[in-house]
Amino acid sequence: MKNNSLGTKLLMLAVTLAVLAYFGVQVYLYFTDPLSTTLAYAYQVEEAADLSGYVIRTEQVLPDDAGGLLRLQRAEGERVSVGGTVATVYADQASLDRQAELDALTTRIEQLEYAQEAALSSEVSFKLDTQIMQSILAYRSSLAADRLVKAEEVGSQLRSLVLKRDYTNAGTGDLSAQIEELKAQRKSVQAQAAGSVRRITAPVSGLYSAVVDGFETVLTPEKLAELTPSQLSGVQADGSVRSEVGKLILGDTWYYAASMPTEEAEELQERGGLTLRFTKSVERDLPVTLASIGPEEGGYSVAVFRGDTYLPLLTLLRQQSAEAIYDTVEGIRIPKEALRMITQTAENEDGTVTETTTTGVYCVVGMKARVKPVKVVYSGDSFVLVQPDIAANQEKLRLRPGDEVIISANDLYDGKVLG
Repeated sequence: MKNNSLGTKLLMLAVTLAVLAYFGVQVYLYFTDPLSTTLAYAYQVEEAADLSGYVIRTEQVLPDDAGGLLRLQRAEGERVSVGGTVATVYADQASLDRQAELDALTTRIEQLEYAQEAALSSEVSFKLDTQIMQSILAYRSSLAADRLVKAEEVGSQLRSLVLKRDYTNAGTGDLSAQIEELKAQRKSVQAQAAGSVRRITAPVSGLYSAVVDGFETVLTPEKLAELTPSQLSGVQADGSVRSEVGKLILGDTWYYAASMPTEEAEELQERGGLTLRFTKSVERDLPVTLASIGPEEGGYSVAVFRGDTYLPLLTLLRQQSAEAIYDTVEGIRIPKEALRMITQTAENEDGTVTETTTTGVYCVVGMKARVKPVKVVYSGDSFVLVQPDIAANQEKLRLRPGDEVIISANDLYDGKVLG
């Protein structure tokens, strides 16, 4: 019994030592083999020139002859036809109050007439409910985006819809009488307001803007071709140009003038297909062409970019910073450390050995390191963009987004088993 007990103890001791030795070897390998990996992923790099300049349009300042209480009738960027009303001028506060009363009467009449129509159609109530829900969502979106002017407009529409919905639930027997009474009141107020209100109309068609900044006559499209960098940097607004009525922006073309190195401007002009991205106020990229390059001055010239789209979004812009994007590179992003020059040998049928050197990365495939050839399409500070560089019959060697790329490891070779 004692011998058996001693043998069991020795056996347990040997097993324990073997387990400790195994874990010791694994710990040693972990700290001596610095295997480090990362995931490859799709990425896009934009090559752009940073600019600072001015937005220029063909603009006509409206005469500032209000002579009373001015009420603008157009939204910023709204298109106005020839003869269209831009603003109304009220002789005094009483005239303005009468206009507010007329607006309230007109709204009430519209609501009652809608209620009459609703009594004859079972679909109107459902349609109103849908419109109310859409208005609520639009109102919430405007508040979230801090667009208070838009929120006020949507809120007014929402109140009108809710009142119309209330009228559809009420009795409609006396609606005709109410409508006629309100129309009589409106006619009376209109008679009182006659002669105390006048309209300011558009002399030409264009986009309306309420802001007059004094650059309308200083920076014009006709002056851009000969503009020098010193003239652009020293441009000053004309303080004598002002109007509370606003201005009209003519045509559909706008320009952006910025000083930049002449060589860089010439390269951009040759490339074509440019995109302009303003740093603020505009939430989309704008397609442009480089229309002209002004006289050189100390290695710099004024580059004039021309755009023919999205002018209503640009009516409030003047001095702006922007990026002129001239190229976009797409690829798979990996750290620079993961990129390797890999030499592989292959034995030919005649017994000779051929060595080939390729640019590639090692990826973890199963429990092994596998080479995947790539070509570099862009090099950044700490990363590169690559694309697979394989033949049509080598799909297994294609590097894909999501592959686990080896950054560092000891004694790497194709097919190495990774512990």
